[in-house]
Amino acid sequence: MTSYTDHFGFNAVPFSKDIDDDKLWLPPSKKSIVGDLVECVQERKHAVVTGESGAGKTCVTRAVRHALGNQAVRLTYCHNVTLGRRDFYRHLCHALGVPYGSTAGDVFLSVTRHVEDLARERVFPVFLVDEAHMLHQDTLDHLHILTNYAWDSKSLLSVILVGLPELEERLVLRRNRSLHSRLSYRLSIEPLSPDDTADYIRMRLGAVGCNKELFTSDAVAMLHEATSGSLRDVDRVAHSALRLAARKKRKLVERDIIQAVLQSSGYLGGGP
Repeated sequence: MTSYTDHFGFNAVPFSKDIDDDKLWLPPSKKSIVGDLVECVQERKHAVVTGESGAGKTCVTRAVRHALGNQAVRLTYCHNVTLGRRDFYRHLCHALGVPYGSTAGDVFLSVTRHVEDLARERVFPVFLVDEAHMLHQDTLDHLHILTNYAWDSKSLLSVILVGLPELEERLVLRRNRSLHSRLSYRLSIEPLSPDDTADYIRMRLGAVGCNKELFTSDAVAMLHEATSGSLRDVDRVAHSALRLAARKKRKLVERDIIQAVLQSSGYLGGGP
């Protein structure tokens, strides 16, 4: 059976995660957040970024990584956050490539010394903590100390916390006030607008050699409404719609194709 890429004449799978940082598509609202985060690092400040699952947090952080690529910055990405304080700092030491001791104090000292060494080398470290809404409370209780150097008179690093909206809800609690007060940039990633969704589909198809409107306007409208502008869900539904259209030997993805995909996947109550 002919694959849907052959059916439509694509030169690759259009809605794949396999895309280079410099080719990521971002709507103006997300480009603005990338700009804010780059500015945050340049100012040696700290940030929190929240958004619903699938809203594009990973795209934003990858775009930030690309934007900081030519600067004297060492970006360390931490995602294994379901750890106690000591193990979290051990994970951080491992990511930084620095040795560490056995106690929590030794591990924290290794991190702080490494940050100070980088400062002497005129390299500015950035710690990007993904899924930060899952951080243990004992780690949050201690994390603000990582942002405090030279009696809080200078910043030798930037901490960027990224997570679901409940992260902001946790940070505003009284016990986390010290950390929250240090987060100068508080950014929220919103879902795609209807126009964003249409532009995104058009861009992903264009990247694989399709320069025509393959999805009809009402199909795009239905897809957007059902997925609430979640990039991850748009990818999944659009991919399934292309496969179904190819099986039906259709040259366009129309509303009935989207409806069938949504029903089979449970979006419209037709699934389990």
